Amino acid sequence: MSTKYKVNDNSKPYYITTTIVGWVDVFTREVQKERLVESLKYCQESKGLIIYAWCLMTNHLHMICQSSDEEVPLSDIIRDFKRFTSKQILITIEEEPESRREWMLDFFKKSCEKLKRNQKYKVWQTGFHAEEIRTQKFLEQKIDYINYNPVKARIVEFPEHYIYSSARNYAEMEGLLAVEILSRSWKFFS
Repeated sequence: MSTKYKVNDNSKPYYITTTIVGWVDVFTREVQKERLVESLKYCQESKGLIIYAWCLMTNHLHMICQSSDEEVPLSDIIRDFKRFTSKQILITIEEEPESRREWMLDFFKKSCEKLKRNQKYKVWQTGFHAEEIRTQKFLEQKIDYINYNPVKARIVEFPEHYIYSSARNYAEMEGLLAVEILSRSWKFFS
């Protein structure tokens, strides 16, 4: 099994991306975004998730994060987060106004037809893309990438105008999540 995009050292922060199956634009509805943010807050408060940077796009989530406890693997926190938010996303699709309800539910149902595990729906792609933060240059590149993602997607003109990211925190504005701000001279590298 490849370890290239896996969490191998739980004492280190990672740049991660987790994506909705088929790149379906689930997070175009405010209620979906708010529920995801609440789930991230829960992970911070109850599971020891430390978030250094984050950005929620329409169909994926980027973060630089780590576990506050080396005994609690980051991969377990993300697994539990994805399991819980999958259920919340489905409930929201079923209960809230959603013009794409039937199409989305059918797509998520078909996405798990060939899985060995018996499940009714698959919302997130299997696993998540994780890259260990090893250098200052890589850290700065990923913080900039995360914070400028909505600008590149032409959602906003300036990063700090997008509320579903850490760009507001880095601009010394109030953000939706508590973020540990990383300076340009971070001392995490050995």
